[in-house]
Amino acid sequence: MSVQTEGTELISEMRIPDCYLRSDIERVVNISKPPTCPVIVFINSRSGGQLGVRLLQTYRNLLNPSQIFDLDDEAPDQVLSKLLGHLERLKADGLRFAADIRDNMRIIVAGGDGTAGWLLGVVSDLKLSNPPPIATVPLGTGNNLPFSFGWGKKNPGTDRESVKRFLEKVKKAKIMQIDSWHIRMKMRIPAEGPLDPEGYHTFRGGFWNYFSLGMDAQVSYEFHTERKLHPERFKNQLVNQSTYAKIGCSQGWFCASLVHPNSRNFRQLAKLKVADRQGQWDELPIPNSIRSIVCLNLPSFSGGLNPWGIPNDKKSRERGLTPPYVDDGLLEIVGFRDGWHGLVLLAPHGHGTRLAQAHRVRFEFHQGAADHTYMRMDGEPWKQPLPKNDDTVIIEISHLGQVKMLAADNCIAKGAQDVYNPSLHSFADGNDVEVEGDEDEEEIESRRKFGAAHTFRIDFDHID
Repeated sequence: MSVQTEGTELISEMRIPDCYLRSDIERVVNISKPPTCPVIVFINSRSGGQLGVRLLQTYRNLLNPSQIFDLDDEAPDQVLSKLLGHLERLKADGLRFAADIRDNMRIIVAGGDGTAGWLLGVVSDLKLSNPPPIATVPLGTGNNLPFSFGWGKKNPGTDRESVKRFLEKVKKAKIMQIDSWHIRMKMRIPAEGPLDPEGYHTFRGGFWNYFSLGMDAQVSYEFHTERKLHPERFKNQLVNQSTYAKIGCSQGWFCASLVHPNSRNFRQLAKLKVADRQGQWDELPIPNSIRSIVCLNLPSFSGGLNPWGIPNDKKSRERGLTPPYVDDGLLEIVGFRDGWHGLVLLAPHGHGTRLAQAHRVRFEFHQGAADHTYMRMDGEPWKQPLPKNDDTVIIEISHLGQVKMLAADNCIAKGAQDVYNPSLHSFADGNDVEVEGDEDEEEIESRRKFGAAHTFRIDFDHID
C-alpha cells in the first residue's frame, strides 16, 4: 500500500460527515461505514504566535472544516453540548452510525497547558457516562500536559504531513485515567457577592497538572503580564522561553538575597497541612528557605522537569514515599528555595525538596502576613489579594475524580492501575467524590460542579 493511500485511509477514518455534526442539515447521508476514529479538534489560534492559525488551516484542509473549532470564536462547552446532543438524537432515531461515532470519538486540543485544562474542565463539567479521551498538541510555553503523555514539548509541525503523522499517533494512542483535583479558596473580602452560610466568599476551580504558590508563580505572572502588554514580542516558543528566563532573574528568583532581600519565605505566609485517605490532618514542617510550594499531579513542571523525581533511596522509603502515579489519588508536594534549586532538576536523579504525598492539602494564611501573593494552576498564573484583617484565608485541595487522556508511545506519565494494587482501584470511577462526615449535600454537589472552565481566577481572554 502506498504512503498516499495510507494517508487517505487515515483521513477517512477520522473525517466526520456534516450530517453527524450539524443539526441544521435535515437529510442524513448514507455512508458505507462510519469513521473508526472520529476526532473533534479544538485549536487556540492565539497560541504559539502564528502556529495556531496555520494549524487551524491545515486541519480544515485535511478534515471536514465542521469538525475543527477555533477556541477564539467558539466556546468548547457549547460546541460539545450541541454536537453530543445531536448525535444522541440521531441515535434515538435508529441511526447506528451515530452511536459508533459517539462511542469512538476522540478530542484533540492544540494550545498551551491552560487551553488543555480548559477542555478537561469542560469535559468534566458535562458529566458524560463515556467521556471522549483527549490528546494535546503543544503550542504553549511550558507544555507540561503534552509532554507528560508523550506528545512532546515542541509543536510537531503545521504542514500537512506533520499533521498526518500526529493524527496517526492519535489513532494508535492508548487511553489513560488521570486524577482531577478540586480547589476551594474561602475568605472574607469587602465586596458584594454571594456568601456561604458562614459569611465567606468562596472561589472554586480544578486542575490536573499542578497548583503552585510563591516565587515561581510570581515569575510566571510577570511573564504573562508582559505578553499581554507586548504580544508582538512573543512570536515563537524559543523567544518565549528565553524571555521567561530573563524575567526570572529580574524578579529575584535566582538572586533573592541580593535583589529582593526582604522576599518572604513560605512559612512567613502560611501553614501547610496535609491529610491522608482516612482524613487525618497534619501540619507539615516547612524549612525556612522554601519560597515556592508545588502540588504536583503529573511528572512534568516548567517545561518538562520532574520536581518529585523517583524516590528510591533509603530515606524516602523510610518516609513511605512512592513513585509519582497520575491515578493514585495522591498529590506530590515539593518545595523550592530559588531558581538555582530548580536547576538541580536538570541533573540525573535531581529533585526538589520532597515534603509529602497527600490525598488532601490545605493552606492556612497568616493574618496580615501580606496584602497579596502569587498562584499558578496548570500554566495560568494570577496575583491573589489577601485581606489584611481576615484570619481565615484558606485554600483546600481535594481529590475529585478522573478524566481520560490519550497517551502516545513516549508517555512518561505512569499509572498505578497499570501495576495491580487493589487499594488504588477505588479511584477508577470518573465520578468519584469522597464524602466526609462534616459535608452536607449542597457542599458535595458544589464539589462535583467545580467547573475549571468557568471558575476560580483564570483569565481565559488571555489563556495560553
